Amino acid sequence: MKQDVFGQMNTLTQPASVDAWDGVLLGFMAHAAVTPQHLGKVLELEPDFALGHAVKGLFMVLLGRREMIAVAVDALAAAKTSMDRQPVTPREKLYVEALELYLSDLPSQAVQKFEEILRAHPEDSLAMKLSHATRFVLGDAEGMRRSIERVLPSYAPDHAGRGYLLGCHSFALEETGAYEKAEIAGRQALWMVSDDAWGLHAVAHVHEMTGNAQLGLEWLAGREDAWSHCNNFRYHVWWHKALMHLDLGQVDQVMALYDDHIRKDKTDDYRDISNATSLLSRLELEGVNVGDRWEELADLSANRTEDGCLIFADLHYLLALTGDNRADATGQILKRIQKDAQRNQGDTPMRMSDPGVAAAKGLEAFGDGLYGAAFDFLSTARDGMQLAGGSHAQRDVFERITIDSGLRAGRLDAVERILDDRRAKRAGGEDNYALARRALIDAARDNGDAQSVPAE
Repeated sequence: MKQDVFGQMNTLTQPASVDAWDGVLLGFMAHAAVTPQHLGKVLELEPDFALGHAVKGLFMVLLGRREMIAVAVDALAAAKTSMDRQPVTPREKLYVEALELYLSDLPSQAVQKFEEILRAHPEDSLAMKLSHATRFVLGDAEGMRRSIERVLPSYAPDHAGRGYLLGCHSFALEETGAYEKAEIAGRQALWMVSDDAWGLHAVAHVHEMTGNAQLGLEWLAGREDAWSHCNNFRYHVWWHKALMHLDLGQVDQVMALYDDHIRKDKTDDYRDISNATSLLSRLELEGVNVGDRWEELADLSANRTEDGCLIFADLHYLLALTGDNRADATGQILKRIQKDAQRNQGDTPMRMSDPGVAAAKGLEAFGDGLYGAAFDFLSTARDGMQLAGGSHAQRDVFERITIDSGLRAGRLDAVERILDDRRAKRAGGEDNYALARRALIDAARDNGDAQSVPAE
């Protein structure tokens, strides 16, 4: 038994494997690109390390890609075999059980295994971060915050995970509307650990949600070292910077960030595609010609029509497919979402059903120029969009499409109510997108016309 950097005992036997395991733990906290290499080293040195296999499987399922499920299934089998060969602690066994639940499409129950670990071992930052990440995918912002605040008192100032815990707390505070506290926590996180990209990006979220794009750019300026070491999460931080430039009307900077950073590497990770598709959608809503940029995203998304791991991913694939007018692939993914919504086992069907089906139909209608139908479908999906997962900032692209479809269909009063609700959720702050839409509504009313933009 050896102690890791977070003070937890693990069934490791060699100093070199402990060092590599600490690299996994700290790398996972910092979204570091080198984390998989550390994990590979651990399992090479200690092939019967059940927790290592379980964590590999959990990392795979969190990728939200159908082809990774088989890798996670193999990891679970390896973990179970390892437990037969070498007894493990109750804590380690709970990670294996969490993976098994995840693979049964029960991430909501996997979270409870992480929480069980944290009740006995509140300083286990691995369980803290896995709970946080899973709740994020489930759209459970309140749960994220409760989980973090339960364990906060157990973290001494010199605990190796404290800075990362504060970064997670910052994000949970922001997602639950406590913007001032979120900014303080995020800044504290960066003071403690300079590579806490999650905490840095949580503060960027605060500026996004309070309509302070210029302050957001100032926050990110000169802090590139906090995210340059990251895996594909670095593309997401560049995406935040692009959103800020977009709100300030600086389209050239947005395009440069898109080409030089956000889509420099043409990956098909759903998170990278969501960055790109949501940014192109925002640009097009502002009347910007994005050229042929939809094409490569649509090619990748057309290969994902049967994926079905996450409704959040599916809706962003749909943005790409409708953005490039891929009617056949759009029809395929819609059909599959409707089919998945009718399954009666697991957590995913519920989200495919609500908000999935209505949101997907709304995006298809918007792409077809049927703005009244788009608004009806998207308005129906709106109350449940939190369940799609992701952040408020990420889901805002669907809010914008809802608003713009309503404007184009002449539903001015209904759109105004959505804008008012959007403002309330942003602590009364409004970005330039919302101000421009309010101006369109005022102009349409001044003209005595119900329709501000050409309707369907």
